[in-house]
Amino acid sequence: MDIRPEFLGLVLACALVTALPRVLPLVVLSRFQLPAWLLDWLRFVPIAILGALLALEVLFPGGVRNFSPANPALPAVAAALAVAALTRSILGTVLAGVAMYWLLL
Repeated sequence: MDIRPEFLGLVLACALVTALPRVLPLVVLSRFQLPAWLLDWLRFVPIAILGALLALEVLFPGGVRNFSPANPALPAVAAALAVAALTRSILGTVLAGVAMYWLLL
């Protein structure tokens, strides 16, 4: 198999551009002792990002605002939240949300 050098260079450059912003902060911050309040605050960053992305997809499907009962994502999210509150099970939460969404399509 013959690999063209420009494609190999492109793949390696993409890998570098993708990995560098993820690895560099970890390497730099691992050399410092961060305060406890900052570590506690940083724990909520992934949850906040996921919530923001999910809210955009649920409330603005396809980039159009849809708060109507015809939006199948709203009852699916409600079912997932109810199961999460009652069971604290990630698998049950995901299954409830997906099942409700699938039933309403």
